[in-house]
Amino acid sequence: MLGIIYAFLGRIFFFTGAVDDGSSYPKPLSKEDEEKYLRLSRAGDAHAREMLIKHNMRLVAHIVKKYTGAAETDDMISVGSIGLIKAINTYEEGHGTRLATYTARCIENEILMLIRAGKKHKGNMSLSDPVGTDKDGNELTLMDLLFEKEDKVFGSVEQKIMQEKFLSAIGEILSDREMEIVCMRYALKGGVPLAQREVAQKLKISRSYVSRIEKRALEKLRLGLRREDFLSE
Repeated sequence: MLGIIYAFLGRIFFFTGAVDDGSSYPKPLSKEDEEKYLRLSRAGDAHAREMLIKHNMRLVAHIVKKYTGAAETDDMISVGSIGLIKAINTYEEGHGTRLATYTARCIENEILMLIRAGKKHKGNMSLSDPVGTDKDGNELTLMDLLFEKEDKVFGSVEQKIMQEKFLSAIGEILSDREMEIVCMRYALKGGVPLAQREVAQKLKISRSYVSRIEKRALEKLRLGLRREDFLSE
């Protein structure tokens, strides 16, 4: 569930960057500003972390363009944003890798995982196939994740509490139709995330209408949610 919430918040961050500057993205930070915000972010400063995320959104868009046609663009943006947030949360200086390089790797790994999942019926995955990276940028395989699963059980209760808190917060901001659509798009109540066309088919409305409602909902949440409450972990 935590990953789903990251996806949803990542989409809000991406949309915010797109609309704030007339469909453009903030320029990358200078080396000095990047170092300053990294230092503050490691100390727990939520604003510094948000600045690092916002000013790296251009990288998400750049990498998504490389895979145009391989999956739904909106879905690649969402999972690419997950990779971006993970990268900002886990990056450590002193390992010989620049932030941009580490971030790009995390973003691309999330997008490749999405593409592989979309092709799951076209071939079998091996337990040794790479599916992502850990906090140090090391490659993770399905076998690694199987062994990690038991350790994550202890975090399930905390994640359940976080889920309920998150749904309650967005439910106070969105209309019933907006809530229904964002929950289906990001699987906030379980299941799997649905593409816009799948949501449109289920609700018997046009895809463009789904897109308009989703964008309006994300903008309302951008203004109404205290994002630091959900990005502190």
